Amino acid sequence: MQQYKEITTALTAGDRRALARAISIVENEVPGFDQILLSLPAGNAPILGITGPPGAGKSTLVDALIETYVQQEKKVAVLCVDPSSPFNLGALLGDRIRMSQWYNHPHVFIRSLATRGALGGLHPSIIEITALLQAAGFDHIIVETVGVGQSEVEIAGLADTTIVVVVPEAGDEVQTMKAGLMEIADIFVVNKADRPDADSFLRNLKLMMAPAFALEKNIAILKTVAAHKEGIEALVTAINNHLQTTQHQEKKYWLYTEKVFQLIQKNKMRDISKASLKKDIQFAMQENNFQLYRFTQQYL
Repeated sequence: MQQYKEITTALTAGDRRALARAISIVENEVPGFDQILLSLPAGNAPILGITGPPGAGKSTLVDALIETYVQQEKKVAVLCVDPSSPFNLGALLGDRIRMSQWYNHPHVFIRSLATRGALGGLHPSIIEITALLQAAGFDHIIVETVGVGQSEVEIAGLADTTIVVVVPEAGDEVQTMKAGLMEIADIFVVNKADRPDADSFLRNLKLMMAPAFALEKNIAILKTVAAHKEGIEALVTAINNHLQTTQHQEKKYWLYTEKVFQLIQKNKMRDISKASLKKDIQFAMQENNFQLYRFTQQYL
């Protein structure tokens, strides 16, 4: 395990190759990966979640945020979570292509991750990977999700600030997703706001979110044209304001509760695979005495 100790030392010193290697070790659960996690120093870089329906311009918005933070001489890490290939579980979209100008920038680290079948729009080891990034000394960590509808509430259990990105044509889509979005959104961004009816959509969105305001949740609703870098400074200001609010500390407790719960759940389930479970169920059903709850009891 000496090599893992060396990797941890190198990544905390800012070595990007060591960071990339550590992510691969954790992502693939190479034996001993937990020793890397246990040896990490505490990190407090804020995690910014970018979510919303496909085609809303999330990657373009992330690109614009990277530029703003780099101009402020901040170090930025970006995790782009893509849908998985059904054949090799690898990422399909490859957001790094869309952010190629930052690929070799000394203050920017970009990594594409596959969901690997996870239903919440995130990677199954996303908590551990963000911990590696926090230990590596970044000022901001941005996580862009797949865009899979209401199941994206998982991002709210990870991010300090959650941004939901929509476009003016998304009226019906937002109405369908409203309940989930009201729970997770800290900031709404109406992107591609140079399109017709953007102002009308913005007004309707504010009316839809009125119940959330009544519950004293301060949800900023902003317009951007990310492709032209319009509205990005106002967005960064809104992000900073949210991170500094008094409600943020209370949310932090819930975030860590959610993270610890997920890590415990994941560890308890580590020895159970769906493939072996299916075989056991198949055998039990052939015996003609299969009863779901009695069968489940043997694993509890």
